[in-house]
Amino acid sequence: MNNTLDELAEQSGIDIRSAHWARVYSFAQLIVRECDRLNLKQSLELSGVVTDTEHGSGFDSVCLDTVKRVEQYLAGNAFAQHFGVAE
Repeated sequence: MNNTLDELAEQSGIDIRSAHWARVYSFAQLIVRECDRLNLKQSLELSGVVTDTEHGSGFDSVCLDTVKRVEQYLAGNAFAQHFGVAE
């Protein structure tokens, strides 16, 4: 993993030199993996649109609805809601 987690820890005031940081870092990695899982779900939604457009009936209203749903998900606060920290 790159230095992003270290930079975020520094911004939040966590001492990355402490033994406690290893546990925090591990926890952060789990959060990142969960976000990846959620993104994969959206990617699979869009893959269906690509498949339908390239090999199926073309870009229809179902495809448009899927693209709109994924766009709203990405533009919204889905991660915050998923982790229960939405404002």
